[in-house]
Amino acid sequence: MKQISDPIDRALLDGWQRDFPITSHPFQPIADALGITEDEVLSRLSRLTADGQISRLGATCAPNTVSASTLAAVAAPEGRIEEVAAIIGAEPGVNHNYLREDHWNLWFVMTGPDRAYVDAALTRISDATGLRVLDLRLMRPFNIDLGFRLTGEGQTMPAPRAVDHSVLTEGDKEVLSILSNGMPITATPYAQIAGDLGRSEQDILARITTLSDAGLISRLGVIVRHRKLGWTSNAMVVWDVAEDQIANIGPKLAAQKGVTLCYERRPVADVWPYRLYTMFHSQSREAAHENINAAAALPELAGVSKKILFSTRCFKQRGAMISSTDTSPTAKPSEVSL
Repeated sequence: MKQISDPIDRALLDGWQRDFPITSHPFQPIADALGITEDEVLSRLSRLTADGQISRLGATCAPNTVSASTLAAVAAPEGRIEEVAAIIGAEPGVNHNYLREDHWNLWFVMTGPDRAYVDAALTRISDATGLRVLDLRLMRPFNIDLGFRLTGEGQTMPAPRAVDHSVLTEGDKEVLSILSNGMPITATPYAQIAGDLGRSEQDILARITTLSDAGLISRLGVIVRHRKLGWTSNAMVVWDVAEDQIANIGPKLAAQKGVTLCYERRPVADVWPYRLYTMFHSQSREAAHENINAAAALPELAGVSKKILFSTRCFKQRGAMISSTDTSPTAKPSEVSL
């Protein structure tokens, strides 16, 4: 890791992106594992957050379970990029908004409490910009928990867990909204969350455990900012894979070096034929191309066309909107990763 020389910082960032303890004092077992004090863990996390290397300590939720989301894109004319990006970013449900190297150059993730909210927001953006909006709905995930191995190595991802919606109860969305946007970095964060919601700490611990066991929380832990950690050349690569080959190729692509996301999305007839998406994070454009070429050399991808869209700017990044009353502040563009 180019910018993380301290071995304890490296262990903290690489080892606690998931399986964050759900206990009254969650930082104590982390401290024990690292051989330092609880206060030092808190101090390091606070410093790494202030430095912009950690986006937040919190949760990612299984897509389209407790809320709705879609990946979308518009083709903004060169002279209107700033204007269109501002219109997109003004929608509170937009939690990622990137400029990428393609005719379809502004890519964003629209989230909301339900599909009707997402649809209405996409319509507002189209009406306000006068541009067509591609709605690229998620079909099947192969690696979408946003975890990031700081070695940049690929890894075989487990099959996505089944999600049990039946465990949801009143008040769960408020808890998930807080976790999605970042929990407090204090010795007893769950107690603070409980106090903010007027509930008991034991109730909050029990609900988070249940939601995690049910797969509604797909990951709980440190969420890093890749660019701040030296992974500055990042590309979304889309593959024109036949629908009946997706299940075979998806898991193999998800395990390739440099791949941090892999999923199938619905194509748009006559405009966007690509079904399989991968995100490559690298420390240089040359390294990104090496990893992409290695992935493209898979026998299953012989003859499959692809498109490489390097990210060049981030206009917005935050947690997903789960509740329509969620007005958590967005991250400043200068602080977020591409």
